[in-house]
Amino acid sequence: MNFELLKKSHLKRNIMIGIVAVLIISAVILNPTRAKYRVTKSIPLVNGTINYSLPDFNVIGLYINGEEATELDSSKSYTLDTTQSSCTYKDGSTINNLNISYDSDTGELQISPFTTKGTKCTLYFEERVSVSDTLLANYPTLLTRDDFSTTVTNTTTGTIYYEDTSKGRTYYFAGNPTDNWVRWAGFYWRIIRINEDGTIRMIYQGTSANATGTGTQLASASTFNSSHNNNAYVGFKYTSGQVHGIGTNSTILTALNNWFNTSGIAANYANDLDGNAGFCNDRQPSTSTSTSNGSGGTGTTTTYYGAFIRLFNGWNTNNALPSFECANSSDLFTTSGSSQGNRALTNPIGLITADEVVYAGGIIEANNQSYYLFTGQNYWTMSPCEFSGGDFSMFYVSSGMLTWGGGTYSVRPVINLRADVTIQSGDGTSSNPYVVS
Repeated sequence: MNFELLKKSHLKRNIMIGIVAVLIISAVILNPTRAKYRVTKSIPLVNGTINYSLPDFNVIGLYINGEEATELDSSKSYTLDTTQSSCTYKDGSTINNLNISYDSDTGELQISPFTTKGTKCTLYFEERVSVSDTLLANYPTLLTRDDFSTTVTNTTTGTIYYEDTSKGRTYYFAGNPTDNWVRWAGFYWRIIRINEDGTIRMIYQGTSANATGTGTQLASASTFNSSHNNNAYVGFKYTSGQVHGIGTNSTILTALNNWFNTSGIAANYANDLDGNAGFCNDRQPSTSTSTSNGSGGTGTTTTYYGAFIRLFNGWNTNNALPSFECANSSDLFTTSGSSQGNRALTNPIGLITADEVVYAGGIIEANNQSYYLFTGQNYWTMSPCEFSGGDFSMFYVSSGMLTWGGGTYSVRPVINLRADVTIQSGDGTSSNPYVVS
């Protein structure tokens, strides 16, 4: 009897092994018919709203730009089409009151409700086209410049210039374009350039589309630094006795931070901004007026800074050689999470540089009322010029002319939009500016 029971046990075991084998073979054979679904590991499911990354699902139907796909490209940015995306329970019935969201920064899905093991989702994504790609398509004329001895005054609508740097290619506006206006965060801006990493650098133009007047700047003027009898005070942030110190906020940085935090940008739009591109406060020192020798820059030593050497070029402004490079990473002001620069900023905000003014069509001590940076007002750049006679001077724009000195002048914030923001509408004109989100 015991033998017979054992035989039955073996028979039962063999039958089970056979069933498992058939199931495995069937899975292998049938798997290609489900190729549009990405098969990945499972995770335990619980009631409520849970955050998932795509690999957390057991089975997903995945489409990109309407085409079947197996995975998302981590180097690209996507938006989830919630109108087409759907989930069904294991029995095929539709999940009602479904909420799906996707964070392109973290790759995280949020699905609610999601309560049944075996639930299957079909997700439709659209690849996001970067704002820089969209912008460049609108400018059919692409030019370079190698002569910066004269102002640029001509209308340059439909034209964008480029310069190759150590980081790649940057595209910038010069002259009098009528199509570099942006509406963002409730304010108007003018695009200065597309940075090498695809971020968009813009300068504040006001709460309305005014090309000139006091409305093109912040309400309150500012000194660059309230103290001025030391080389340290040319710093956007500074430390006494250090050429590239970042210990204390300048007066103007404090003014910029105050505006940033009270304008609604910090609370509602900060995620649109990039803190990595940075703002160059070039403090490369020299005791020579014609070449950069690395000396000076502390105390009351007479010092000429990087922009002075490039733009005066031995007191010959006809040989001005502007640069988009920031010679010392300690002078590239970036935010704390940045992968480059000094990571010294609380907020991703700065000022235009003297070099950018020259690229745009201005030159030292020459009036230009016919380029987009002319506002009829005096406003700061963040480029140090010199320290001499016990006082420092910064470059600033005066009625369109690039000049230098101390004093109290207007403030025009500069920000960098992230590369993956999108243009919702507009053609870049003042009456129909680009609207980005």
